[in-house]
Amino acid sequence: MLKRKLGKSGLEVSALGLGCMGMSFGYGTVADKKEMISLIRSTVERGITFFDTAEVYGPFINEELVGEALSPFRGQVVIATKFGFKLDPNGGPKWLGLDSRPEHIKEVAEASLRRLRVDAIDLFYQHRVDPDVPIEDVAGAVKDLIQEGKVKHFGMSEAGAKTIRRAHSVQPVTAVQSEYSLWWREPEAEVLPTLEELGIGFVPFSPLGKGFLTGRINENTTFAPDDFRNTIPRLSPENRKANQAFVDLLKQIAIRKNATPAQIALAWLLAQKPWIVPIPGTTKLERLSENIGSASVELTPEDLREIETAASKITVQGDRYPGNSAKLVGR
Repeated sequence: MLKRKLGKSGLEVSALGLGCMGMSFGYGTVADKKEMISLIRSTVERGITFFDTAEVYGPFINEELVGEALSPFRGQVVIATKFGFKLDPNGGPKWLGLDSRPEHIKEVAEASLRRLRVDAIDLFYQHRVDPDVPIEDVAGAVKDLIQEGKVKHFGMSEAGAKTIRRAHSVQPVTAVQSEYSLWWREPEAEVLPTLEELGIGFVPFSPLGKGFLTGRINENTTFAPDDFRNTIPRLSPENRKANQAFVDLLKQIAIRKNATPAQIALAWLLAQKPWIVPIPGTTKLERLSENIGSASVELTPEDLREIETAASKITVQGDRYPGNSAKLVGR
């Protein structure tokens, strides 16, 4: 697996990371813990060194899983986790709003260190921008944690360009994480140019469109009752039917490249900038192998132009988040 550096920070990771959320949160049934530990360890053996989790995934159980799975590989891997949500004090699964108060950030850091079984958090993201806390105070709190040796790098998730600049002026931001794929390209307008200017890495989550761009989901697919994709407007049956044109485009390129639609979708992201590191998630070994294979797929300038021309003629149907959730991003 090739390595990439996240911007000018010097933080080097594998060209693809592993999003671990779906192992214990979001997609219906929680996967078997022993199987997921085995999967994560297989990922390391195949060259992946970058792992993404968050306290809110579960909550807490995903960090515990990642911490246990990666405990034999200390110093060989980079673990990213996140702060910024107010969680149910009674241990309920619902989050109760945003909370990026400096004292809360430091409490979360201490708890995440314990669950991840590490002495320092490699990359600590603000999960969503909190409108009630100046971003300068957030960046200052993480700066304190870095000076104390409890955090190594500061990250932001789904932040807007102006907020990124303000935070970066207090504590350099190593990476910004946002949704980015062939069918969600909003970061190209303001965020990516800002990151390039400031020397910040970019970590696309949902690089496979929450599974849709793999070609294994169609209008007739039924999600589990507690799968969050049931709430995504873009993934309603009628919108899946309308958005099939994206999958057809990927399939067309994939046949020519002797690859899969998922591999083309990931290879397209890798071809955009050398400081972009997608983090596809999976709970299956065969999907892991498929995703890793995308790093070996070379898209020529002609391929990229063909994809660009075809994609520009397709209008995506449906929002990527329902109602209030959409208001938490891009601030």
